[in-house]
Amino acid sequence: MLKRWSLPIVLVYVIALTYGSIGNVSDIPKLGFSFDDKIYHFLAYAILMALLFNYVLTTSVKNKVLLSAGIAIIYGIIIEGLQSILTDFRTPDYFDVLANTAGVIFVILLLRFKKKLKLK
Repeated sequence: MLKRWSLPIVLVYVIALTYGSIGNVSDIPKLGFSFDDKIYHFLAYAILMALLFNYVLTTSVKNKVLLSAGIAIIYGIIIEGLQSILTDFRTPDYFDVLANTAGVIFVILLLRFKKKLKLK
C-alpha cells in the first residue's frame, strides 16, 4: 500500500468501524452461527490491526507491532464502553472485547510467521 494513503485509509476505516459499532446494524447478514457477532468482531479488528500496522510502518516508532496492537485493543475497549453510553440498542460485551483482541493477536501471529518465512 502506498505510504501516503496509509493514514487516510486507517481514518476512513476507523470512522466506518465506529459507525458499525455504535450504529444500528440489525440488517447485517447472518452467517448461520450463534456467534456471528464474534466472527465480525474478529475480522473487523484483524483488518484494523493490519491497517494500523501498515501505517505505523511509515513512522519511526520502534515497536511497531506493540503500538499497533495497543491502539487497536484500546480502541475496541473504548467502543464497547461507548455502546452503553451513546445507544439504547447496543450493550457492551466482554466477549466482543475478547473477539477483538483475538483478531489483533491473529494478525500479530501472521506478521511473526511472515517474518520467519523471510528469514529462511
